[in-house]
Amino acid sequence: QRPAFLWPPRSMTSDQPAEKVGVGRLGLCAGCSFYPDFLNSRRCTPGDACIRAHSGRQIDRFMRTNPELAQNYLNDIFWERRAIAARYVAVDAIFALKNDVDEVVRRVVATRLPADELIRMAKDPDREVRLSVAARLPEPLLIQLINDPDYLIRATVARRLPHGQLSKLTKDPEREVRKVVAARLPPFALHMLASDPEPEVRAIVAERALPGLAAALLQDEEWWVRLAAVGNAPIEFLAPLATDPEIEVRDAALARLSEDNA
Repeated sequence: QRPAFLWPPRSMTSDQPAEKVGVGRLGLCAGCSFYPDFLNSRRCTPGDACIRAHSGRQIDRFMRTNPELAQNYLNDIFWERRAIAARYVAVDAIFALKNDVDEVVRRVVATRLPADELIRMAKDPDREVRLSVAARLPEPLLIQLINDPDYLIRATVARRLPHGQLSKLTKDPEREVRKVVAARLPPFALHMLASDPEPEVRAIVAERALPGLAAALLQDEEWWVRLAAVGNAPIEFLAPLATDPEIEVRDAALARLSEDNA
């Protein structure tokens, strides 16, 4: 008598032995080289963990249970099998997949390659691949990505670039990149962004500025930049803001003036 966990269930089988039935819930067991041994040993489950299914979830569950077989699927015709296999094999087995035709496969590779190999994927046509590269590339090599055509990659670079090289991104055409730079530049270097065309960038500068630069930004045309500068400007520059047209700026200036007089 067969154990209850075997597939197909007893109600769906004839009196034939499992080797003769060869049909699973999705018809994928027929012709499968792992049938019936893997079914009988619970190394696969039709509809849940199956290497022949066109389902990433089922393929992943199969390989999670049988990682030693992942090497066999690195050249599979189905991109999802290759991508999932690349997660389970030894790292040195995925080098050849750096140029895989499918970007999802290359994304997996970019998350697993040794850091010193990543630079070879810095020009990948897929943004997500380059994002992985930018997030993991050793700092000395990051400078090679500062002209990437996608601003998200440049913003990632700006978050990781050594402070001494951030000035190279102060003229980046994308506001979001310059905002990251403004948040990371050393305070003594913030003057490079004090005249930025975007008030959001200037506000970040004002929040971090040294007293002299903060005083200059009290004259900014945008009220939220002036407001950000109030906290860092020398007290003697704040009196004119007591009559600022914006109530939040007035209140902030008066609060600091009151503290000074207390």
